[in-house]
Amino acid sequence: MTQAAPQVEKMEFKTELKQLLHIITHSLYSNKEIFLRELISNGSDAINKIKFDSLQHDDKLEGDKDWKITIRVDRDKDTLTVSDNGVGMSRESAVENLGTIAKSGTRAFLENLKSNQEVKERPDLIGQFGVGFYSAFMVADKVTVLSRQAGDPDEGVRWESDGLGDFVVETVRKERRGTDVILHLKPEEKEFLDEYHLRQIVKKFSDFIEHPVVMEVEKEEDGKKAVVEETLNSRKALWLRSKSEVTKGEYDEFYKQIANDFTDPARVIHYTAEGANEFRVLVFIPSHRPMELQWGEFKAGLRLYIQRVLIMDRCEELLPPYLRFVRGVVDSSDLPLNISRELLQHNPLLEQIKKNIVRTVLNNLEDMKTHDYDKYVSFYKELGTILKEGLGRDWANRDKLADLLLFESIKTQTGQFTTLAKYIEAMPAEQKELYYLIGDSREQIEHSPHLEAFRARGWDVLLLTDPVDEFIIPSLPEYKGKKLQAADRGEIDGDKKEEKKSEADEKYKKLFDHLKAKLSEVSDVRLSSRLKESAACLVAGEGEATAHLERLMQRMGRGDEAAGSRRILELNGEHPAVEAMRDLYEKNADDPRVEDYGRLLYEQAVIAEGSKVKDPTAFARRINELLVKDAKSC
Repeated sequence: MTQAAPQVEKMEFKTELKQLLHIITHSLYSNKEIFLRELISNGSDAINKIKFDSLQHDDKLEGDKDWKITIRVDRDKDTLTVSDNGVGMSRESAVENLGTIAKSGTRAFLENLKSNQEVKERPDLIGQFGVGFYSAFMVADKVTVLSRQAGDPDEGVRWESDGLGDFVVETVRKERRGTDVILHLKPEEKEFLDEYHLRQIVKKFSDFIEHPVVMEVEKEEDGKKAVVEETLNSRKALWLRSKSEVTKGEYDEFYKQIANDFTDPARVIHYTAEGANEFRVLVFIPSHRPMELQWGEFKAGLRLYIQRVLIMDRCEELLPPYLRFVRGVVDSSDLPLNISRELLQHNPLLEQIKKNIVRTVLNNLEDMKTHDYDKYVSFYKELGTILKEGLGRDWANRDKLADLLLFESIKTQTGQFTTLAKYIEAMPAEQKELYYLIGDSREQIEHSPHLEAFRARGWDVLLLTDPVDEFIIPSLPEYKGKKLQAADRGEIDGDKKEEKKSEADEKYKKLFDHLKAKLSEVSDVRLSSRLKESAACLVAGEGEATAHLERLMQRMGRGDEAAGSRRILELNGEHPAVEAMRDLYEKNADDPRVEDYGRLLYEQAVIAEGSKVKDPTAFARRINELLVKDAKSC
């Protein structure tokens, strides 16, 4: 014969609860508001359990199908109560589930279902580790639980603890099935008695819970006061509905709510990933740069829900930084949690979800570029700079990202764009490389002497003006087998052949050796095949910093990092000024004017590339001397 349990019994927790509770209440959660989310989630689980049980045992419902989670505030007693009419607990299950850390009834319930192969429909449950309940001790110095298990009308259980190592369990009478969790709030936590604050917490964390979350509030009508129930959550989880059931207006309003935006999104991406792991995705591509992206650092991430419960407001593991403009929601019941719902374990499924989302977003951007080009151009003007960052961070999707890039070029009108694919398609057969030039503005680049040979040959050059281009474009060394080459670095097609021929001309070789010795600012002096009209230009050697990069580093206060690079001075052997300097050198190699004229050509090249001469006074003096000489010769 089984001995009946005593009516009132004091018991110790089965684990080192004093230490564990200290961790839970002080370190586990960074936001105390989480406790309400956890208790509401537990109530939702309890309702889902009895709904599932009732499929085979309808009598357990006891005629009560008005599913809801109720919040009650008692300012006189400083208590906050969260109740549900779910499956409830017996005395034994209360001791087992509330007396042991991480002993979750939900987890045991799932394990039981997994072992029963005949069960085809399984309820969606949130709690996986059973520690959410103990978050109540962050705000309460005592927690009382009143519960009665479904189908057991004779008796209920009262469980109570101050969280310091033991608890009291007592058999009591309870009229209704379900569980009441009564929090005796600490003196410093009375803010959780404020009805407005409670509304905001539910709206933030539990707005999409399937079951109504109601709060008993006192209202006055016709001079009479009455307690009524006010539903706090919208229960409208768009991502759980079929795309065909959601209107454009609903999508737009939801986007504005979660993105704090006032305009409609450029594109809505809504789908369910099915297979071994199922998850739902509802994300939005904005039509312009969100305001929060315009103010300093901003973290990427999507809202992560598990069965409609907000787990993380900005889950960075779901989205790479270069897609930080994407807003939306991911809901998965398969993602495991560690001891806190706020921190996700490093899990392969999380990486799979991320890859799936990234692939889908990039495919949608490509589709927008192909079928809604004007909208894509508007998007790219606002957010293309951020998208480019992926070239240096996401090697797996580098080709897809390259396909999404838009560029102005010397063959496009101002404000018009081309793509890398179109550039290659239009390349003449003799052109082997894909050329670009980086500068501060299109106007500045278009006047660069580096483009003269390309224009003469009919070759296109991409014009890049984003500051990030200097750091990102090197991450794309080639595209579809064509090398990307800076027009102001190294040699262009045909240089080597023409240079070798030019170097055979001893007249220029001696002059260039002389200038190289005099001009310490340059690393070399050589004939140029770039120049057709200008007399001189400066070119960066392979692996050396360009002029534009040096200017960027200076603006960033890191000018010393690029200050050691010296560029190559290229001279146009067919220009009258270069020919005149050669003639002067041949008449008298020691004539000081040779160095002055050589330095003058160098300074012209510095100005042409958009940089500043180091000694503008000396530059002006040399110009004035030429003016005086020319004027006297008239």
